[in-house]
Amino acid sequence: MKAEIINVGTELLLGSTLNTNAQFLSQRLAELGEEVYFHTVVGDNRGRLKDALNLALKRSQLIILTGGLGPTQDDLTKEVVCETLNLKLNLNKEVLNEIKRYFNKLHREMSENNIKQAYIPENSIVLKNDIGTAPGVLVNWNDKKIAILPGPPNEMKTMFNKYLSPLIKENYIIKSKTLKTIGISESTLELMIKDFIDSQTNPTIATYVKEGQVDVKITAKEENKENSDDLINDMVEKVEKRIGKYIYSYDDETIEEALYKILKDRGFKIAFCESCTGGLVSGRFTKIPGVSQVFDRGIVTYSNRAKVEELNVKEDTLRKYGAVSEETAIEMAEGLLKKSNVDIALSTTGIAGPDGGSEEKPVGLVYIGVATKEGSHAVKFTFPGNRISIQNRTATMVFDEGRKCLLKLNN
Repeated sequence: MKAEIINVGTELLLGSTLNTNAQFLSQRLAELGEEVYFHTVVGDNRGRLKDALNLALKRSQLIILTGGLGPTQDDLTKEVVCETLNLKLNLNKEVLNEIKRYFNKLHREMSENNIKQAYIPENSIVLKNDIGTAPGVLVNWNDKKIAILPGPPNEMKTMFNKYLSPLIKENYIIKSKTLKTIGISESTLELMIKDFIDSQTNPTIATYVKEGQVDVKITAKEENKENSDDLINDMVEKVEKRIGKYIYSYDDETIEEALYKILKDRGFKIAFCESCTGGLVSGRFTKIPGVSQVFDRGIVTYSNRAKVEELNVKEDTLRKYGAVSEETAIEMAEGLLKKSNVDIALSTTGIAGPDGGSEEKPVGLVYIGVATKEGSHAVKFTFPGNRISIQNRTATMVFDEGRKCLLKLNN
């Protein structure tokens, strides 16, 4: 069934409220076998909302509207739906009693305008609101389904999961698997699997760029889980043969979690010393629950003096090569390895900008040092973007360099 989401609210158009409802509904509808073709955001305006609904009725079979179910004059969604579909709005006494009970439970007096929320389109199914006062509705109109849900995300999500989803679930399911890659651009990756993308039917393949990473999402639609799994696994195997060396994980695992898992499995300890990232690497790593099992310490050595005093970087190295250099990155990692006696130590030094760059050493130049008891090395990167982007990309590649180093040690 072709689905469309219409989110109602001037606050969404102004950007003062983040539209998380659209993301949630798209994800849940996909899980239920519904294909979302369109997203529309419209303000609290009767004419524009009616235009959006008329357009949706021409091109979609399932239309879900969120917002505009409150008690005030600018809450127009039910009225516009009824005008457009030529339906009557009737007072539902059972719903009105529910609203009254809600206020009694809170020991509050119900306002007169709350009665508006008890008016329901004729011949529709009431969707109970377990959290607030605004019930939702599902209207079956000709060959289409039109659902109206409240705007507050906690109310909308509960109503959708508990009351609406059983009424719209298809007889087939959609399953997805995400291959998470690093160290390859989207354009290069796409060329490597272009024939799969060009000939896709079921399953489908899509690529999504994240900072320093590319996700490959494979999605299958079948009548049962087993058939979906077979389709996905077959395509995953084909894609892995092309880009396997760039895949670090599957589904929701982050690059730092992939590193953590290797360290934990081997009983290893890790430490970071940071210059241009200023503690970001340690900060991201310590968000992982249980990381204390593998994380020894993180040191920020921003100045040259700190590099010398904390990590025993040679002053001669700094004078000869500079703080942003392969030599300094290696000495930083080696100094930390010796100081902390961990299994692997990693360092960052670079120019995050916006100032400080030169023709020889431009903004975005970064060195990541890696040291283990087997030896040490540094890797050079030149990242695009602003200061925050460069720092985030550097942190991401620190985790990847640590991961790759440990995998080589395994061999």
